[in-house]
Amino acid sequence: MTPQVLVDGVIAGSMIGLGAIGITLTYSILRFANFAHGEFISWGAYFALAIAAALGSLAGGNVPSLGPFSFGWTLPVALVLAVGLTAGLALVVDALLFGPLRQRGSAVIILVMASFGASLALRNMIEFVFTSSPRYFSTDLQIAQPLGGGMRATPDQLLTVGVAIVLVVGLHLLLTRTAIGRSMRAVSENRQLASLAGIDARKVIRTVWMLGAGLACVAGVMSGLVVQVRPEMGLDLLLPLFAAAILGGIGSVPGAMLAGLIVGLAESSAVALFGAEWRSAVAFVILVAILLLRPSGLFGRHE
Repeated sequence: MTPQVLVDGVIAGSMIGLGAIGITLTYSILRFANFAHGEFISWGAYFALAIAAALGSLAGGNVPSLGPFSFGWTLPVALVLAVGLTAGLALVVDALLFGPLRQRGSAVIILVMASFGASLALRNMIEFVFTSSPRYFSTDLQIAQPLGGGMRATPDQLLTVGVAIVLVVGLHLLLTRTAIGRSMRAVSENRQLASLAGIDARKVIRTVWMLGAGLACVAGVMSGLVVQVRPEMGLDLLLPLFAAAILGGIGSVPGAMLAGLIVGLAESSAVALFGAEWRSAVAFVILVAILLLRPSGLFGRHE
């Protein structure tokens, strides 16, 4: 593995890890695989793109870049607002679709199939509203800077890694040091027993949807910043997200992030060795191998 492959893998893995955290939290609480999670990534990126464009227009179109980065002040503000909008979208989807199914006691397979339908609907809505043409947060050309040891990265790429680290540490502290975090872990262990202990399971479920969708939004903006914004960007990330969530162990936030880095490194190595067309196959191979050899993942519990 060359030093540059290592850098590329860490950058890709940071985005995969953030998205995988939302999947692992949703599964640990609601006990179903949400295939619509990828569309929260796409919607988050498009929300931020639209808000940033609107703020730029209000500012007269002259928004200077922030330091060495390719974007101005409009993108950080748009990201904060987009996180709220994406969290709201997740709550709406749960209220209209998954919530009624849970109340009826629907089987897990019904929830999974419903998530497939939600994914298709949300993706087509993006194409209807924003068209299928790729968009960019910035058209400024960035030159990769040397990091030493033959490694290079742009300031935007380094920022994505830093943001991912800060968010993972913050979420880990939230889950381990706060009352809502303890409630989430209790519901994950045994929802019925947690309800008997006075924990509001509905509040926990709403919190999980907001956290997962918010992190998906950040992952979408990060991906759009270093690559591009497309309606299929969430779909393209979905298989690596599930591979990372299962590899890290369902319910483990640090495990999902570490596994995201592993998947990202594996993908970047495959691209360097065999070509870009093999990138998707790597996540599939990792997913199958983990399901066969260690279904509980690196940090998951044996059930």
